[in-house]
Amino acid sequence: MKNVRQSNVNIHRDSWVEINLENLAFNMKNIKKNTPKGVKVLAVVKADAYGHGAVMLAPTLLASGADMLGVASIDEGLDLRQAKINSDILVLGAVPVWAVESAAKENIAISVFLEEHLEACRQTFERTGIKPMVHVKLDTGMNRIGVSCDEAVEFIKKVREADYLDFRGIFTHLANAEVIEKTQIQIDRWNSVISKINTEGLLLHILNTAGAMCYDVPNSNMRRAGIALYGLYPDLPDNNEVKKEFENSDESNRIVNNMVRKPDLKPLLSLKARIVNIHSAKDGEGVSYGHTFVANGTRKIATVPLGYADGVPRALSNKISGILNGKKVPQVGNITMDQMMFDITDVDASLGDVITLLDEENTIDEWAKIVGTINYELTCRLKVRLPRVYTR
Repeated sequence: MKNVRQSNVNIHRDSWVEINLENLAFNMKNIKKNTPKGVKVLAVVKADAYGHGAVMLAPTLLASGADMLGVASIDEGLDLRQAKINSDILVLGAVPVWAVESAAKENIAISVFLEEHLEACRQTFERTGIKPMVHVKLDTGMNRIGVSCDEAVEFIKKVREADYLDFRGIFTHLANAEVIEKTQIQIDRWNSVISKINTEGLLLHILNTAGAMCYDVPNSNMRRAGIALYGLYPDLPDNNEVKKEFENSDESNRIVNNMVRKPDLKPLLSLKARIVNIHSAKDGEGVSYGHTFVANGTRKIATVPLGYADGVPRALSNKISGILNGKKVPQVGNITMDQMMFDITDVDASLGDVITLLDEENTIDEWAKIVGTINYELTCRLKVRLPRVYTR
């Protein structure tokens, strides 16, 4: 029997997303199993857990082995605190100086990499008596945010000596985890900084999902798990390339594993919608805006209330299919803002029957390939106005 719970959102719709919490626990445990003993795992739940619902997923992640949570903004951290999530939380992105006090009061760690951040922390401590928890962000090659490696040692020493800070960790982000040569450069820069500072008691994290599957970095004691939590794989280097690089590296300079270590994962997300109309399109008649689909013979057309305003890219029009009563049915005509159509001529169906657009067979990776993007982007899109139903 399936246990179901729903988040506190509008559910008066005939289209929705189902999230399987049992699969989430399975993924978290397998990620933990593939993590070296003594190394912690930070579960990244930014962007509302990549569109899956951070507040609803956090308890399962923590119960399944996550040591702390990572978010992109103070607001995301505050949402978790308001939901009574009491775990360690780190804001991975840049924090406005005026929000430092809110983070400190809610025991949310922030990323620091500018003098302005340190000054805001000092002022917060003077006003409240609370030492803001901080992780120093290094820029080892992403060129997005972070203190440069040339300035990092002095900056970290200043943070270490500040009596108004609760210094918790240092981290960086890999820009090209799937490219061994570029990753080697970033890891070398990381090691150069870490080797020159006192890291006692600090969390050191450089490896993201892809990095954790491909590399070993001794100067780190925590890994960040992102897209893998949700049953999806990032871009990874080819195993033949990895094997060649492993064999050609001497032991002292070896960062790659002899094989990409992909844990078993199960997708969490299913996308479903109920048929709200069935009608016939006669031979030669077009369907939807622009008539990009024209009926060849009389076709039975079903409409579901799901469109690009719900996060289904319009570029998928006429290129995807759904599952209706166990049979595959093609989507036809341009996907509109709120609705889309399917050719169900060969299937017995009635109003209210469910068409499944995404599941373990119809994958979001297939959609991403068609659109020319990554699976992360598409899962994040599916959060605009679709109700979430959580199953176990």
